Amino acid sequence: MAYDEALADRVRSLIARSHKETEEKRMFGGLCFMVNDKMCVGLRDDRLMVRLDPDRNDEMLSRPGCRPMEHGGRIMKGFVFVDASALEADDELEFWIKLALDYNKVAKASRKRKSAER
Repeated sequence: MAYDEALADRVRSLIARSHKETEEKRMFGGLCFMVNDKMCVGLRDDRLMVRLDPDRNDEMLSRPGCRPMEHGGRIMKGFVFVDASALEADDELEFWIKLALDYNKVAKASRKRKSAER
């Protein structure tokens, strides 16, 4: 699994400031941070995946280092990747984590699959 361990530690620390119970899952070839049983942010290679309000998607794409998230050949509205190089300043990483945590409060949880469906 390829992701930046130092960035993972920074993300973990920021989320822990406001959420004591989180879960980390290996997903999409990286690490995903689940908050309130919902995907919140993740790490893959040298980038941060951020789940955000889909209505703010286009607005956020204008920020440095931000690009659309593509999965399975399609653009995933409400998810963006942010290059680690744009997250070197603590306030930049805090911005993205806060954005994801704010949306997490209203985001719908994924439907849980039954064992037989897997």
